[in-house]
Amino acid sequence: MKFIIGRKLQMTQLFDDDGVVQPVTVISLEPLNVSLLRSEEKDGYSAVQVSYPQSKKQAGHREFRGDTSDYEMNQAISGTDVFGPGDVVRVSAQAKGKGFQGVVRRHGFHGGPRSHGQKHNERQPGSIGSGLRSRVPKGTRMAGRTGGQQVTIKGTRVISVDKERGLLLLHGSIPGRRGTLVTVQGV
Repeated sequence: MKFIIGRKLQMTQLFDDDGVVQPVTVISLEPLNVSLLRSEEKDGYSAVQVSYPQSKKQAGHREFRGDTSDYEMNQAISGTDVFGPGDVVRVSAQAKGKGFQGVVRRHGFHGGPRSHGQKHNERQPGSIGSGLRSRVPKGTRMAGRTGGQQVTIKGTRVISVDKERGLLLLHGSIPGRRGTLVTVQGV
């Protein structure tokens, strides 16, 4: 079980050996410490709980389920030693929050016609159901808050690891704004 926690710094680009440009996201790795080991006998599942430097919005502990035989209590985990170039990983982070959005932006509705007397409903949702019911069915797509949920990207490759500066470079874009806490797990 391979994992690490870091913070998204920025996106940039690198040229590979063939001269092709590669989009990369730079992740600053956090120092981790094993704070708790869970076992099948005691807890019903096996997991490793790690602590990391706290921020205002995030709790200071994260738990990873899997084989715990490689870990022991109070073990320090260095992020630069966990992954290497070419490793395929799964990345999870909280997406950017976009606030309250209408149905055209949130769900891709087309809106009403621009002519034939339709003056004020170009971006309106239209009818939400027949007149037989006196309620709104659950799951009806309407305006509301967009973004801000946990997003997981699978199959991302590690491009390189900078051990001196504690940076991990991942191929492509990663969800979240700059400074977002990112969880990287081996596949």
